[in-house]
Amino acid sequence: MTTVKKQFIAGVVCPSCGAQDTIQMYTIDEEQFRECVDCGFSDEMEKEPSLLGKPLATRVSPEEELKQEQARSDDVQIVHILDNSKLH
Repeated sequence: MTTVKKQFIAGVVCPSCGAQDTIQMYTIDEEQFRECVDCGFSDEMEKEPSLLGKPLATRVSPEEELKQEQARSDDVQIVHILDNSKLH
């Protein structure tokens, strides 16, 4: 019988019951799994998880992404100045 070493992953929230710090990870035949000790949820971990949405442009982003971000931020915005003299 093969002994499987299970490790708790700090801060992880169960996708099924929402409990925090109840997820264990373990590996069988080079496949990674996770399971919740509270509700019994378990599944196989994705080998290459996809990102939801597009990553934010930062100063270390590729040049094209930075140019697109700057083009969006250079749009003209109308500013209305309030007259404070009427408030007194």
